[in-house]
Amino acid sequence: MKTKSLPRIVTLALLLFGSTLAASPAYASELSDDLSARRARVMDALGADGMLILWSAPSRTYSLDVSYEYRQDSNLYYLTGITQPDTILVLMPGNASRKEILFVRDRDPFREHWNGRILGTDAAGALSGIRTVLSIAQFDAFATAMLSKAPSGVVDEPESRAFASALTAGRAKVAVLLEARSTSDALGPGADFARRARDRFAGFQVIDATPMLTELRLVKTAYEQKVLIKSLAVSSDAQIAGMRRAKPGVWEYQVEAAIENVFMDRGSMGWSYPSIVGSGPNATILHYTESTRQMQPGDLLLVDAAANYEFMHGDITRTYPISGTFSAPQREIYSLVLDAQEDAIKVAAARGSLLDTHRKAVDVLKAGLLKLGLITDATGEQYRMWFTHGTCHYIGLDVHDVGDRSKPLVPGMAFTIEPGLYIRQSALDALPRTPENLALIAKVQPAVTKYLDIGVRIEDSFLVEVAGLRRLSASVPRTVAEVEAFMAKRP
Repeated sequence: MKTKSLPRIVTLALLLFGSTLAASPAYASELSDDLSARRARVMDALGADGMLILWSAPSRTYSLDVSYEYRQDSNLYYLTGITQPDTILVLMPGNASRKEILFVRDRDPFREHWNGRILGTDAAGALSGIRTVLSIAQFDAFATAMLSKAPSGVVDEPESRAFASALTAGRAKVAVLLEARSTSDALGPGADFARRARDRFAGFQVIDATPMLTELRLVKTAYEQKVLIKSLAVSSDAQIAGMRRAKPGVWEYQVEAAIENVFMDRGSMGWSYPSIVGSGPNATILHYTESTRQMQPGDLLLVDAAANYEFMHGDITRTYPISGTFSAPQREIYSLVLDAQEDAIKVAAARGSLLDTHRKAVDVLKAGLLKLGLITDATGEQYRMWFTHGTCHYIGLDVHDVGDRSKPLVPGMAFTIEPGLYIRQSALDALPRTPENLALIAKVQPAVTKYLDIGVRIEDSFLVEVAGLRRLSASVPRTVAEVEAFMAKRP
């Protein structure tokens, strides 16, 4: 019999606070203070006529009576720091004093015997900095009272007069997350609540809280930046451990194990995303996760792996020759990808948007692919045969974090730059056999044969600081000279 342990941050809170609420150390207070400041910004954006309600993510079944390791909804975590299920946050900016109300599980000795200790009302309040923490069993009665302007026993009429007046005037707003959490969620808890509330009550408008929270999450707080820097330090050390392990005859899963051992040894919650460790032709598969191939002399190994450290997610990819040196064709593809990243970095350093940064990388790749004979026209979309994804994405609470990629970069934003090229015969084989495509295939086939099964991606995580652009993964060898020198010194 085996059960999953609680996430580290919940376990930490239980150890710190227990049932008697011992004095919290400085770092726990720093998190609590940051969470309070985040909620204050949300309430400023929401206004006195509004009520925000956020639900925790559901638990998911892996198989029969085994569950997936629990992962909290990012927006709820952003405002509470709570990582356990059965949690609801309510923010009511117009209330006289109880503007923040948290609903959590009741302590249950039987349940805790099987699955570990529950973060009860006292510990949840201490961790989040929210003073009013109630049993989740009280939420339905509370919501009914607020929307019907009746006493709730928690927030009575004098306290919630502003929201009640807004309901009477028909200008109240109930903000929930209306977007489904995944394609499998037909109706998320916010949308389901809104549907039921509309049937029973009047005087309010349901609004989607997603844009408001997205805008706030885009620029990381000083605390978030500190944790993100630590997360990338762990991820960088893990990447280096993988480079040391990679040699001819070693299996991909052995490199993956070396990387993820560092994650866990350094106190991470696990991986930021399933690690990608692809050698030889597997390097051309974008989300290859099997890790079942034994590496052969002369292979390139593409490793895309990073840690989830206290809910901060970075992203690093390195591609390197396991025998120590790049072959001439490998070096040509690698150098082109590196040139694209270097030029894209210059755009980002000048505070261009992520879209601007992507366009620069594409321009460099197009010109290089034309020179290598892998495309015949640098003005169109032929390059998409070999560069099949975007160059940039934000990072943070999610590895592909939320935010508008057309915005100019400002201090506090964090993102990746990750150009890549993947030369595989199937890209040509899949083209419709039109006269134009047949002519294209005839012209580029010699180059495809020369560079066949070479997959290269170079990805770094960046933080925009007032002083300039900071590459958080700078310790991991990246240039041809750095990579070959590192590989030559392996034991």
